[in-house]
Amino acid sequence: MTAAELRTLMDGFYREKQVLLLRHAAGAERVSSYDFNNTYQYVVNRAEAQVAWLRAALEDLGLPVPPREGSVTLPRAGRGAAAERAVIEDDARRARDFAGRWTPRVAEVTHARHRRMLEVVLGETLEQARFFDQMLEGRDDLLGRRHANIGTGGGVLATRWRE
Repeated sequence: MTAAELRTLMDGFYREKQVLLLRHAAGAERVSSYDFNNTYQYVVNRAEAQVAWLRAALEDLGLPVPPREGSVTLPRAGRGAAAERAVIEDDARRARDFAGRWTPRVAEVTHARHRRMLEVVLGETLEQARFFDQMLEGRDDLLGRRHANIGTGGGVLATRWRE
């Protein structure tokens, strides 16, 4: 792989991962189930770390970091549980599609450090898809189990506390 091809691949990967991060963040705003929202917060945090790695790689290659761009759309599926399910299904599909699209291309990367970083991002993206699939199964222990007889209070607040 030439240096120019690597730069093109890294730029495209960064742009798509950035859009996926923005989409997951928008999904987190729609999913109010306590356990599922906590999982979304974890997914968004990991995606932010991945985007930071990609940003550093772009800078290492002497490329400008593209601005945050891309429109984010959420599925329209009524309200409540049906709306949450539609968002989660869409996020699972998008994560799998991203990994499927980029895995063969990343396999062609000859720069070992960048290839390994991209493989880690792809692996974590597939893990995120697995989290979304487990949400769809109704699993509430994605990030751990709480003690018996301890509830969540029914969901997360619609708005965050601000000073």
